Amino acid sequence: MKRRKPSNLIYGVDDPVPFPTCFLLGLQHSFQVTTALIFGLIVVQGMGGSQGEAGFFISMSLLAGGIGTLLQALNKKGVGSGYFMPSVCEPAYISASLMAAKLGGLPLVLGMTALSGIFEMAISRIVHRLRKVFTPEVMGLVVAMVGITVIPVAVRNFLGITDLSPAINPHVLMVSIITLGTMVSITVWSKGKLRLYSVIIGMVTGYVISYFTGLLPAAHIQQIFGKPLLALPDITLLRWSFDSSMLLPFAIASLCVSVKTIGNLTTCQKINDADWKRPNMASIRNGLLADGLGMSLSGLIGGMGQSTSTSNIGLSLGTGATSRKIAFTTGGILIALAFFPRFAEIFIVMPQPVMGAAPLFAVCFIIFTGFQIMMSRMLDPRKIFILGVSLIFGLSVAALPQIYAGIENHWLHPVVTSPLYISTLLAILLTLIFQIGLTKRSRQLLETGKTTYEQLQDLLEQHGALWGARREVVSRAVSALNELMEMLAAEELTKEPVQLDMSFDEFNLDLVLQYTGKPIDLTGTYVKPQSLERTISGMQLSLCMIRKDADRIDSAEKDGRQRIVLHFDH
Repeated sequence: MKRRKPSNLIYGVDDPVPFPTCFLLGLQHSFQVTTALIFGLIVVQGMGGSQGEAGFFISMSLLAGGIGTLLQALNKKGVGSGYFMPSVCEPAYISASLMAAKLGGLPLVLGMTALSGIFEMAISRIVHRLRKVFTPEVMGLVVAMVGITVIPVAVRNFLGITDLSPAINPHVLMVSIITLGTMVSITVWSKGKLRLYSVIIGMVTGYVISYFTGLLPAAHIQQIFGKPLLALPDITLLRWSFDSSMLLPFAIASLCVSVKTIGNLTTCQKINDADWKRPNMASIRNGLLADGLGMSLSGLIGGMGQSTSTSNIGLSLGTGATSRKIAFTTGGILIALAFFPRFAEIFIVMPQPVMGAAPLFAVCFIIFTGFQIMMSRMLDPRKIFILGVSLIFGLSVAALPQIYAGIENHWLHPVVTSPLYISTLLAILLTLIFQIGLTKRSRQLLETGKTTYEQLQDLLEQHGALWGARREVVSRAVSALNELMEMLAAEELTKEPVQLDMSFDEFNLDLVLQYTGKPIDLTGTYVKPQSLERTISGMQLSLCMIRKDADRIDSAEKDGRQRIVLHFDH
């Protein structure tokens, strides 16, 4: 089915992009991807690795990220979603990777990373059976939490805070404000296609000002030119090992990444289709497979765990360019950077203000896209508690880390130290618990001539919230059902109570009315709205209004019992 491009996009997912524009956008996204290299550096530093190991780990992560970006955009033979979602060093793997690094060094990190990719690929094969768990509300929460978990690192860089200097650095803060202000100003007030380059212009501005203010020291410039222009990674460092004690931490990380990727895929579907209604499970299945394949490939060639970048999705939305054509440029640049150490070093020495401003720009879009996905469905007390409890305890990890500091169990530590992990696992667990006693069928008796519009509205909205239906569909169902009940009373088709059976799944909402009385003849009664100027009967007018709201109406008679079906696509 052809997607209708939203009005806020300059280049939609299927649109061609001129090469100069495509290259600059790819370069901009590559800049954004490289901000996640800090997570790889954290892992190497955590195990006390050498500079050679750090360079190898970063180069291979760039190579894996480029390949993963291409796999995700290809959408060939069941692999890839067909959306532009660059792969980056995944922050959800930091806790598990640090534990593995301290226990068995880089070989154990690589071995367990390759294994966790297999776990994600396995999830992709059964994800269509997990729709009751991976609901839009849960996926929206995960997307929002991914953005929220980036805030501490981004804000620390934005304010110039380091471990050695915990106070706000006014010089860094000034450059950060100018850098972020440049990005925001171009996005909000620029005209034409200048908005496409808001981040890259802001980042270049940040680099230049950082150089003149001493935040990008001359030593870093020399460090860039001290690297060879072209070099092959040192594959003598490539080794793998495995440890059974690391299975659970990496499995939990992989589960969180899978849910986050489902959320990212859902976000891409939503922002690229003005008529988006529900997640496309085929696209999600193929995207998860590509993500898991990229993860395993990263471990096999020597990189950190990779996954789709929520920040880059936010950047795409912010710039209004989501075309998959940009993925091929971005993937090619990332792959090239793995073999051009001098250019890669430009990103590695990125000034602190730029490392703070760029993620914060994208996080604004990420968090509120997550909230939009959560609020796209009607919420009842069950879902409010699922989202509320999961969000509260996820945020408590960042707000009150000392509460969880005493938990040293190597199985639980990765979970309780990550807001994303706790929120994801709680959301899944509570969703399973609240499935108990939940039925998506209901039967009611309605009195013709006595049941009011407000009563029908309360009835359907209550069930719609319980089932997680879209508000727009429920609103149409209320209007159609009310019109039908008024028609039954006005035409005196029955004086007995009408039995209403409601059923719902992710794709359909059906209202089945049964009564004893006169039938409704749908044959030849369809009247187009534009022909209402001629005289028509009251029943024809009612049926016309019902058809305006319902996607299909059917009627049948059996043993004097009438049956009317109002069907709504969901």
